Amino acid sequence: MTGTRIAALGHYQPAKVLTNHDLAALVDTSDEWIRSRVGIRTRHVAGPEEPVDELAAQAGAKALASAGVVPGDIDLVLVATSTAIDRSPNMAARVAAKLGMGSPATMDVNVVCSGFTHALAVADHAVRAGSAGRALVIGADKMAEITDWTDRSTCVLVGDGAGAAVVEASEEEGIGPVLWGSVPEMGHAVRIEGTPPRFAQEGQSVYRWATTQLPPIARKVCEKAGVTPEELAAVVLHQANLRIIEPVAAKIGAVNAVVARDVVDSGNTSAASIPMALSKLVERREIPSGAPVLLFGFGGNLSYAGQVVRCP
Repeated sequence: MTGTRIAALGHYQPAKVLTNHDLAALVDTSDEWIRSRVGIRTRHVAGPEEPVDELAAQAGAKALASAGVVPGDIDLVLVATSTAIDRSPNMAARVAAKLGMGSPATMDVNVVCSGFTHALAVADHAVRAGSAGRALVIGADKMAEITDWTDRSTCVLVGDGAGAAVVEASEEEGIGPVLWGSVPEMGHAVRIEGTPPRFAQEGQSVYRWATTQLPPIARKVCEKAGVTPEELAAVVLHQANLRIIEPVAAKIGAVNAVVARDVVDSGNTSAASIPMALSKLVERREIPSGAPVLLFGFGGNLSYAGQVVRCP
């Protein structure tokens, strides 16, 4: 076996739902203002009893069950997150303990909103190299914990959740080559800084960068995978803002693809957004098994990473 594939997916969101009308009671905003600017209607928010590792473990358990594997079958756990408050044990180790795994390698990956696609590439490389037989890759973030709920420019954007994928060796190419990079000198455009840490961004700078610079990079991801944008069955971009997702998807040229719009109901969940959106599309059977899907993360550090995968 020389290739890899996503065997199964899973996702988890907290039960508490925060609507735009709820936010209007906290800050000077309205349902119409939020919908017209970012396209979000609702978001899920975790309570104190649901830390990042709990969100991640819930999604991971569902992915394992869907793949038909037991925790002991996993020998590499990668958790993409930028909202882990504690440094050690890391989120991956905590997830492994919660799920009762044996002795997997456990690593966190902090590339903010493009964390999952970075982590998926690392898992792909590890399995191809033979250093892991099967990996659990999770994107999980608790954005509500790092948000200033008096700042209407950021609090209307965020939500909490987790998405997970089981990656294993395959006779066919189920995960295409990654194309990744960053714009380090513009890293200040998206920040999680301070004590306590708080999320802040330069919205217009991020919007211009995403809508002008990213579409040609996303097309190169397709080229590396040997598919044309017209052949894509789905496009799952980082769920940042509907006003970014729709023009970027259009500029890629994936005219026959389902475009994930989970941001409408979930908000911006950072590293969780891509696996969660993909898991929902698969669960609703909106993508045929084996069909090519573009995953493309972007955001914090002004980093990006994308690959074309075959739908499980």
